[in-house]
Amino acid sequence: MVFEDTADCPSPEQAERNRYKLTIAYDGTDFHGWQKQKTTGPDSAQPLRTVAGVMEEKLAHVLRHPVAVVGASRTDAGVHARSQVAHVDADPPIPLDRVVMAVNSRLPDDIELLNFEVVARDFDAIKDAKNKQYRYRIFNTVRRPLDKRNVVWHCWTPLDVQRMQDAALRLVGTHDFEAFAAAGHGRTTTERTIFDCRVEQDQPEVHVVVQGDGFLYNMVRIIAGTLVEVGRGRFGPEVIDGLLELKDRSKAGPTLPAQGLCLEWIKY
Repeated sequence: MVFEDTADCPSPEQAERNRYKLTIAYDGTDFHGWQKQKTTGPDSAQPLRTVAGVMEEKLAHVLRHPVAVVGASRTDAGVHARSQVAHVDADPPIPLDRVVMAVNSRLPDDIELLNFEVVARDFDAIKDAKNKQYRYRIFNTVRRPLDKRNVVWHCWTPLDVQRMQDAALRLVGTHDFEAFAAAGHGRTTTERTIFDCRVEQDQPEVHVVVQGDGFLYNMVRIIAGTLVEVGRGRFGPEVIDGLLELKDRSKAGPTLPAQGLCLEWIKY
């Protein structure tokens, strides 16, 4: 697969347009992630269904010109968002207060435009983000979560939430999170700041909530997987200290499946 980054090369027409901030919610189950992609095989002429791709297509119908939607967080396939933020350069032909309704009338049921507002010309959804919160939902009973299977991960083994919380607190602060990044993450630095990391119980679910200034590829899902191993008793809470020191991904827990993860908000 190949990522398409057309947003990095604005046309002269785009450069003269106003900039708008979009707030978007979506169920990631049937999307191949946020970022526009195209296949490289025999079906390469058919682009994969992505959130950015669908949003650009419907916005273009309403705005009557092509747009490039730049998202603050490139969520993976199957990951959800309650409040993704993006920016776009546009020249709406209709009153601003009608754009949201016009776009939503064309969007499929698994995506919604929540807000569309004009911002400063230099606003950047990626670079200006100061804090993001993700939540990973674990359904922790022997019963299968049939009605929630697309938004939680099922763990039938009982989890010790207090042990998980003890481990989670050790992640707060500025650290090198190499041990919590997938191989090939492509970042020049693996240092990030975690403002808050906590484990909450909402029977029959256990939630891992993480706030930070930025995240490496699969970082939250690896954090959640490591905390689950602590909750199962396979690791002690102090394993976090060793992982931050050794920076060895192979010593951390598994990368949990995508469907339990949701981007909850982004602050600027």
